[in-house]
Amino acid sequence: MIIAEDNALKTIQNKKATVSVIIVTYNAAPTLQVCLNSIYHQSYPNIQLIVIDGNSTDGTIEILNANKNKISFWLSEPDDGIYDAMNKGIKQASGDYIYFLGADDELVPDFSKMAENLTNPNAIYYGSVYTQGLKPLGKVSAYYLAKHGIIQQSIIYPKIAFEKYSYNLQYKTSADFAFNMAAFNDKHLDVVYLDYVIAKFSHTGASGNARDKVFEKDKARIILKTFGLKLWVRFVLRKFKETMLNRS
Repeated sequence: MIIAEDNALKTIQNKKATVSVIIVTYNAAPTLQVCLNSIYHQSYPNIQLIVIDGNSTDGTIEILNANKNKISFWLSEPDDGIYDAMNKGIKQASGDYIYFLGADDELVPDFSKMAENLTNPNAIYYGSVYTQGLKPLGKVSAYYLAKHGIIQQSIIYPKIAFEKYSYNLQYKTSADFAFNMAAFNDKHLDVVYLDYVIAKFSHTGASGNARDKVFEKDKARIILKTFGLKLWVRFVLRKFKETMLNRS
């Protein structure tokens, strides 16, 4: 009877999509265990956990070794920045969907609820995150995506998205911004908003603190190419007004 119940449970689990959660780390010892624990506490059964470390020297490796029985794959070696490490994680991902979590971020219980609703293998799903005490963002417009972007920890990507697009390593802290503009606007990929707050986002990470000058220089051109003339004109006029206000 117990065996039958176990087999039934495995059958149910196998029908659910697998989510590959990728964590990129570098000297993350103060926060990493809390981050890992937030994944272990999820009720969703099909999570593949991948950690890509950039050759840390602060005790991160010891934490990864202590958790190796719960981590599907991890490595530690020098890399060419955040997105190079993320690309390494993508290559190891076998899940139907891919999700990126910072080593100083935490998943919350609604991540599992959102994962239960991943049914379209061609859909990018996004929800919201808690950040700096601000109200969760909710559904966003194309203009908001182009101007402000969406915090990556609110997005669960279908693996197929990474077969079509890749991170531009020239953008050291905003390659996900450029990636999202292309992927969200792809007519062959659906975009689905689900009303869940799925993570606590720490704004102290690299992308939250560093302005990507190369991306900012290219941003208007990317918007024109991706969204067309009308949205580009709106963006350029808004930037011009902001520049004039800052000068006054």
